[in-house]
Amino acid sequence: MPKSKRQRVTTLSKTPVRTTKASKVALVNEIRANIDQFDHVWLFSVGDMRNEGLKEVRTQWRGTGRFFFGKTRVMAKALGVNPETEHDDGLGQIGKRLRGQLGLFCTSHPVDETKEWFETWTKKEYARMGAKATMDVSLPAGPLLTPYTEDESGDPFPHSMDPQLRALGLDTTLVRGVPSLANAHVLCRKGEKLSSEKCRILKLLAIQMAEFRIVLGSHWTKGTGFVEGEELEGGDEENEMDED
Repeated sequence: MPKSKRQRVTTLSKTPVRTTKASKVALVNEIRANIDQFDHVWLFSVGDMRNEGLKEVRTQWRGTGRFFFGKTRVMAKALGVNPETEHDDGLGQIGKRLRGQLGLFCTSHPVDETKEWFETWTKKEYARMGAKATMDVSLPAGPLLTPYTEDESGDPFPHSMDPQLRALGLDTTLVRGVPSLANAHVLCRKGEKLSSEKCRILKLLAIQMAEFRIVLGSHWTKGTGFVEGEELEGGDEENEMDED
């Protein structure tokens, strides 16, 4: 009779463990090394935080900049928060502003060009529960089509989607094998707070109402020091993400 897998004992003594203290020290050292390497250190915040959006920005700046979006208290320690503790003159002004959902961006790219790039770069995303609708969406009577377009040029949903659509609150029935609405249905109005169900329907209809963007605030420059910029709202919640 084969031995039960439940009786196997797994030894964890050789499993490497990265302690919290060690990871904090590593983050502090990594940030300070990048401060020494690059000319500018920017504060930034994100609008409608999405991991994929941040990854895309990191990819575009790879080799010319470094993002840190980890524990803000630890990052502040790397910079310092006053003249006695700051890593370089003026960095304490950046450190004491680090809070909540704010991060650091280190680069040697010219200041004006950096600001222009972030002011113009955005990425459309699907809305999450609690977000506000950015436009009215009314679904006409007849076959339900995706992607949603005003000229009704999308493709019909497969018949297998009908139970899911009804579970999300749409009064659909199968007409010749296609989920269809007997009457027009107002899905959302502009400014309305979206429920989880409506967000899922919007995603099925390929309607993106969220926008991921990075907003730059104050920055520090070697030889110049602290340069005050836009005041960023980081909130009270601290980041849980790792650095780039």
